[in-house]
Amino acid sequence: MSGWGGGYVTDITYMAGWYRQQSPTIMSLACLLGGVAAPMPGPDDPVHYIELGCGQGLGAMLLAASNPAWRITAVDFNPAHIAAAREWAAEGGLTNVSFLEADLSTLAEDPAGRSIPEADFVSLHGLWSWVPKAVQDGIVRLLRDKVRPGGAVHVSYNALPAWGGSLGMARLLRTAGRQLAWRSDRQAEEGLKFVRDLHAAEAMQLRRSSMATAVINRLDSLPTAYLAHEYMNDNWAPCYHADVAAALSGAKLDWVASANLTENFPDLTLTAEQRTLAQKFDDPLLRELIKDLCLDRTLRHDVFIRGGRRINATERDAGLLDIAMALNIPPGDLPLEAEMPAGRAQLGPGFYRPIVQAMASGPRRVGELLQLPDVDGKRDNPAELVGIMIGLDLAEPALRPDAAPGPVALQFNRVSARRLMRSENLGRPMAAASYRVGMAVPSTLLDLLVVDRTLDGEGDIDSLMGFMRRAVTDEDKLREVLETSISTRLPILRAHGVL
Repeated sequence: MSGWGGGYVTDITYMAGWYRQQSPTIMSLACLLGGVAAPMPGPDDPVHYIELGCGQGLGAMLLAASNPAWRITAVDFNPAHIAAAREWAAEGGLTNVSFLEADLSTLAEDPAGRSIPEADFVSLHGLWSWVPKAVQDGIVRLLRDKVRPGGAVHVSYNALPAWGGSLGMARLLRTAGRQLAWRSDRQAEEGLKFVRDLHAAEAMQLRRSSMATAVINRLDSLPTAYLAHEYMNDNWAPCYHADVAAALSGAKLDWVASANLTENFPDLTLTAEQRTLAQKFDDPLLRELIKDLCLDRTLRHDVFIRGGRRINATERDAGLLDIAMALNIPPGDLPLEAEMPAGRAQLGPGFYRPIVQAMASGPRRVGELLQLPDVDGKRDNPAELVGIMIGLDLAEPALRPDAAPGPVALQFNRVSARRLMRSENLGRPMAAASYRVGMAVPSTLLDLLVVDRTLDGEGDIDSLMGFMRRAVTDEDKLREVLETSISTRLPILRAHGVL
């Protein structure tokens, strides 16, 4: 590791990635489901969004491309990340996003920090539980100064007690890896190999923890850059939710809800007996501790608000009825049940099938969907519909449901497809910018390449085969996935306004 990193991995860059929990629309929905007023941004509102720890900036750029009227400020400690992000944004034609290289332990007091305007939304993904207390304290001071009253903040972090059984595994991976290799990615590889060998040698503390075993098995499939940034930092330390909430109270932030929307429904996350015990307490933080003891929740995505205004169920439902949703799946792929911590949740076909059929041609508002004549079931619970459809990734909230595709988003998607075109990326989860949706929408790099060629008038199967042969050698498999993309994925992306 480089000497200037202060114990943080800086010798290799982190992967470009996007996480829907960071989107302002998801934060707003989480607040509504948590009974707190947080109006969805209007189509033309001049939103200011800050991302702390932006990595190579893909998430910030996707939001900027999807919302040209917004102002995006993205901050990272690693100059290699900032250099890459600035180059990508310039090539993509983005003028509403700025990337700042800064030390978050001192940014609140620096002239660069003081010049950042108040933010409506802030996100910290993969940052809080990977940095020392001095940086956490600096983050709190910055949030205290920069989050406007009523502003929302998303914070993700490795959570206790779920990580408790793997603390020894993580410590060994880091310590052994550093003695077996020099560069961080090689350290992660060697450390993981040693942990696997010790697990195979019947090490009691590794074998007795089902979570440690699950993590070891899962790590084999993860990119080395992820492993290095996840485990090789000096200050990697999972946190209790109540401790994070206590720290952020220094910025006058109150915890509201989870950005994983289904986690806000006790019926889906806790058994009846667990709910009865949790309801003995009014303290929401204690209820969350009980929930964390009941769930396998290793990574929390929390939403905090500065100045929360409580609303009743009627006010909450009024806000939810006006939300538009864009469908992420073909209507025929609607699952009729979903595995949840409290058991299998049933999605009644008489209720959900007419709804997804109505959404197939484009975004529809929740209030309209609940009034469809052939919907069979309760029509007075918009929270359930939103929680299931968006919480299970079956749909995305759409800020501008009637808008045409945005030229900035179209250009950015085409640039991104060409920048990322490598065979190892083709099946990797990615995202496309969408002006209609107002946030990134799920896609793969292959989807983006098909969109790019379609916009050039070369989206037929033979043209695509000729274009893609240089990246993929298995032509039969290539034809199969291209046919699926053309027949299944393109209609969805078209309805999202991606083309």
